[in-house]
Amino acid sequence: MKKVSIIIVVLFLAVTFKSYSQTAPAATNDFFVGKWEVLVLGTPNGDSKMVTELTRKDGKLTGELKDPTGQNPEARPITSVTEEPNKITIYFTAQGTDVSLDLTKVDDNSAKGSIMSGMFDASAKRIKE
Repeated sequence: MKKVSIIIVVLFLAVTFKSYSQTAPAATNDFFVGKWEVLVLGTPNGDSKMVTELTRKDGKLTGELKDPTGQNPEARPITSVTEEPNKITIYFTAQGTDVSLDLTKVDDNSAKGSIMSGMFDASAKRIKE
Protein backbone atom coordinates (compact mmCIF):
# COMPACT_ATOMS: atom_id res chain seq x y z
CA MET A 1 0.00 0.00 0.00
CA LYS A 2 2.91 2.30 0.76
CA LYS A 3 4.35 1.77 -2.75
CA VAL A 4 1.02 2.65 -4.36
CA SER A 5 0.83 5.90 -2.38
CA ILE A 6 4.36 6.87 -3.42
CA ILE A 7 3.61 6.10 -7.08
CA ILE A 8 0.44 8.20 -6.97
CA VAL A 9 2.29 11.14 -5.38
CA VAL A 10 5.10 10.91 -7.98
CA LEU A 11 2.59 10.80 -10.85
CA PHE A 12 0.70 13.76 -9.41
CA LEU A 13 3.92 15.79 -9.12
CA ALA A 14 4.94 14.84 -12.66
CA VAL A 15 1.59 15.98 -14.08
CA THR A 16 1.74 19.20 -12.09
CA PHE A 17 5.29 19.94 -13.19
CA LYS A 18 4.42 19.20 -16.84
CA SER A 19 1.38 21.51 -16.78
CA TYR A 20 3.43 24.42 -15.37
CA SER A 21 6.18 23.91 -17.92
CA GLN A 22 3.63 24.35 -20.73
CA THR A 23 2.45 27.72 -19.47
CA ALA A 24 3.65 30.44 -21.83
CA PRO A 25 4.78 33.78 -20.47
CA ALA A 26 2.34 36.65 -20.88
CA ALA A 27 2.78 38.21 -24.28
CA THR A 28 3.46 41.91 -24.42
CA ASN A 29 1.36 44.04 -26.71
CA ASP A 30 3.88 45.56 -29.10
CA PHE A 31 1.34 47.16 -31.44
CA PHE A 32 2.53 50.64 -30.50
CA VAL A 33 6.25 49.88 -30.84
CA GLY A 34 7.64 51.66 -33.89
CA LYS A 35 7.61 55.03 -35.60
CA TRP A 36 4.39 57.07 -35.56
CA GLU A 37 3.21 60.39 -36.97
CA VAL A 38 0.75 62.01 -34.56
CA LEU A 39 -1.61 64.77 -35.74
CA VAL A 40 -3.34 66.94 -33.12
CA LEU A 41 -6.28 68.95 -34.47
CA GLY A 42 -7.48 72.39 -33.37
CA THR A 43 -4.69 73.58 -31.06
CA PRO A 44 -4.40 77.36 -30.50
CA ASN A 45 -1.42 77.32 -32.90
CA GLY A 46 -3.33 75.32 -35.52
CA ASP A 47 -3.01 71.63 -36.28
CA SER A 48 0.19 70.14 -34.87
CA LYS A 49 2.25 67.21 -36.13
CA MET A 50 4.66 65.20 -34.03
CA VAL A 51 6.75 62.16 -34.85
CA THR A 52 7.68 59.57 -32.25
CA GLU A 53 9.54 56.32 -32.30
CA LEU A 54 8.36 54.17 -29.40
CA THR A 55 10.73 51.47 -28.22
CA ARG A 56 10.46 48.93 -25.44
CA LYS A 57 13.21 49.22 -22.80
CA ASP A 58 13.17 47.03 -19.70
CA GLY A 59 9.59 46.01 -20.52
CA LYS A 60 8.24 49.60 -20.79
CA LEU A 61 7.53 51.82 -23.77
CA THR A 62 9.69 54.93 -24.07
CA GLY A 63 10.74 57.46 -26.66
CA GLU A 64 10.56 61.13 -27.53
CA LEU A 65 8.37 63.43 -29.60
CA LYS A 66 9.87 65.47 -32.44
CA ASP A 67 8.55 68.25 -34.66
CA PRO A 68 8.91 67.06 -38.29
CA THR A 69 8.70 70.64 -39.61
CA GLY A 70 11.83 71.69 -37.72
CA GLN A 71 10.17 74.72 -36.05
CA ASN A 72 10.89 73.19 -32.64
CA PRO A 73 14.23 71.41 -33.06
CA GLU A 74 14.35 70.17 -29.47
CA ALA A 75 12.82 66.74 -28.94
CA ARG A 76 10.34 66.36 -26.09
CA PRO A 77 11.16 63.32 -23.97
CA ILE A 78 8.27 61.03 -23.05
CA THR A 79 8.10 60.99 -19.25
CA SER A 80 5.98 57.82 -19.00
CA VAL A 81 3.59 55.56 -20.90
CA THR A 82 0.57 53.75 -19.48
CA GLU A 83 -0.38 50.62 -21.43
CA GLU A 84 -3.70 48.82 -21.67
CA PRO A 85 -4.84 46.30 -24.25
CA ASN A 86 -5.11 48.26 -27.55
CA LYS A 87 -4.64 51.62 -25.79
CA ILE A 88 -1.76 53.73 -24.49
CA THR A 89 -1.42 57.07 -22.75
CA ILE A 90 1.78 58.98 -23.43
CA TYR A 91 2.85 61.62 -20.91
CA PHE A 92 5.23 64.47 -21.81
CA THR A 93 5.88 68.13 -20.99
CA ALA A 94 5.16 70.92 -23.47
CA GLN A 95 5.67 74.62 -22.67
CA GLY A 96 5.95 73.80 -18.97
CA THR A 97 2.67 71.87 -18.88
CA ASP A 98 2.27 68.15 -18.27
CA VAL A 99 0.38 66.74 -21.25
CA SER A 100 -1.29 63.36 -21.78
CA LEU A 101 -1.91 61.83 -25.20
CA ASP A 102 -4.42 58.95 -25.31
CA LEU A 103 -4.30 56.66 -28.35
CA THR A 104 -6.54 53.67 -29.08
CA LYS A 105 -5.86 51.16 -31.85
CA VAL A 106 -8.12 51.54 -34.91
CA ASP A 107 -6.47 49.10 -37.30
CA ASP A 108 -2.99 47.66 -37.91
CA ASN A 109 -1.46 51.02 -38.87
CA SER A 110 -3.54 53.72 -37.20
CA ALA A 111 -4.83 54.92 -33.85
CA LYS A 112 -7.17 57.66 -32.67
CA GLY A 113 -7.46 59.53 -29.43
CA SER A 114 -7.13 62.88 -27.77
CA ILE A 115 -4.78 65.16 -25.91
CA MET A 116 -5.47 66.47 -22.42
CA SER A 117 -8.45 64.16 -21.75
CA GLY A 118 -10.48 65.11 -24.79
CA MET A 119 -9.47 68.75 -25.17
CA PHE A 120 -8.06 68.19 -28.68
CA ASP A 121 -8.60 65.28 -31.09
CA ALA A 122 -5.56 63.31 -32.19
CA SER A 123 -4.81 60.61 -34.72
CA ALA A 124 -1.68 58.57 -35.35
CA LYS A 125 -0.41 56.72 -38.41
CA ARG A 126 2.40 54.22 -38.43
CA ILE A 127 5.38 55.36 -40.51
CA LYS A 128 6.60 52.49 -42.66
CA GLU A 129 10.25 52.61 -43.58
